[in-house]
Amino acid sequence: MTSGRIIFLNGTSSSGKSSIARELLDILDDGVFFHLAVDGFNAMRSKRELGERELDAALRRTRMGFHRSIAAMAEVGNDVVVDHVLSEPWRLLDCLAVLPPENVLFVGVHCPLDELVRREEARGDRPPGLAAFQYGLVHAHGDYDLECDTGTTSPRACAQHIKEFLPHRTGPTAFTRLRRRHPAGGR
Repeated sequence: MTSGRIIFLNGTSSSGKSSIARELLDILDDGVFFHLAVDGFNAMRSKRELGERELDAALRRTRMGFHRSIAAMAEVGNDVVVDHVLSEPWRLLDCLAVLPPENVLFVGVHCPLDELVRREEARGDRPPGLAAFQYGLVHAHGDYDLECDTGTTSPRACAQHIKEFLPHRTGPTAFTRLRRRHPAGGR
């Protein structure tokens, strides 16, 4: 069985990852793709109030489960578009440990800070300042296969760029390079 491809979109909250993912599902025509979003996994959790420590532990387990769900979907041949926020170093390290690096197209989704703030305010469903807090963190590892800027490019155009790049990518992938720099991964 051939492993599925993983298009991994990483960017701050409100950067346009989900919009790009929806466009990718609309235009990718060489397989069956699934959109796996970390927000979707967070939404599945019970709504019971948790203390700070309990919440932190639950969120860490949720994200670790999310990473393993991506791996499981790809392992059985499903192609996936991942929508994630790698705002803590351990998240990337865990992904490096569990995802097959040769199958991951790692895409940095950028957006200017002032536009992120505007989008966050317009959405009204995120804590104020979340995108600004994440801004300097999510791209700190500094290595992607492909990058796009949703401040200057539409989600559809970003998706089209990813689609055109996908069959022409060459190795080693960004995940392969990052795994070499962090051989222990998230373990």
